[in-house]
Amino acid sequence: MEHILEKIKEFDTIIIHGHIRPDGDCIGSQFGLMNIIKESFPNKNVYVTGIDNSTFNFLGEVTLIDEKLFEGALSICLDCSTFDRLSDNRINKSKYTIKIDHHKDSDKYCDYEYIDFNAVSTTEIISEFYLKYKNILKINKSAAEALYTGLVTDSGNFSYKNITSNTFKIASFLATLDINISDINNKINKETIELLRFKAKILNDFKMTKNGVAYIIIYKKDLIRYNINENDASSLIYLISNIADIYALFIETDEGIRLRLRSKNIPINNIAQEYGGGGHLLASGAILKNFSEVQEVIDKLDKLLKL
Repeated sequence: MEHILEKIKEFDTIIIHGHIRPDGDCIGSQFGLMNIIKESFPNKNVYVTGIDNSTFNFLGEVTLIDEKLFEGALSICLDCSTFDRLSDNRINKSKYTIKIDHHKDSDKYCDYEYIDFNAVSTTEIISEFYLKYKNILKINKSAAEALYTGLVTDSGNFSYKNITSNTFKIASFLATLDINISDINNKINKETIELLRFKAKILNDFKMTKNGVAYIIIYKKDLIRYNINENDASSLIYLISNIADIYALFIETDEGIRLRLRSKNIPINNIAQEYGGGGHLLASGAILKNFSEVQEVIDKLDKLLKL
């Protein structure tokens, strides 16, 4: 981590990148680190680049920045395991690049990489970075709100299997910085009437395989009919989390069919990797080419529970 601190000190312009289809951990780590750097080094120019997720707009605005800003800059890529998942992949235009991540299926695409497989989220790593160098760095309420948002969303409200005592230690520290935890949770979980009705449809339409895999298939026509965006739809996988050991959500998109996989005990990331995806042992994803591959994945998951 010392190398990361030295590079932050060295560069006057720092650009913070995230991944496509950004979640709370991605955006939370981006704005968490941005606010720490700005608070610690007020004369530096710090930018968050990429694409936004309206659920987390309360943390800040994410836009694609001007290409001129990359000249002589430091690019820091957060929560993004592979180059092709960057929402702004212009890092080759920067002078130096750093990756900070917690995913196991990670490709090397930066000059320096710091990966902690044991961290529940990238925001946990950013929080540890601050705590390690708190005699040098400063943190403010905005940074704490962003880091807590990433921590609570990527840990499933502190319910996932990879949570450790350190996760709660970090959450406890962030809570001392005058953040309004109730307000953050309300903003994350706010729903529209359309989303509520869409949830009812999912609860009515989900399927179970012979051996107990639960799954949801969402078609583009459903998103249009209920006026639901892809990010909101993908978050609804939790609706079937309590009825199966392995569960999946498939969303038809312009890119292909987005797959989200979850398991309580049996590793499922190898199946995601077969289709060019990846993630954690018990939480993975991929983009499928067609509905034939959807059925293939369902059959493979069903066999896992049969073993």
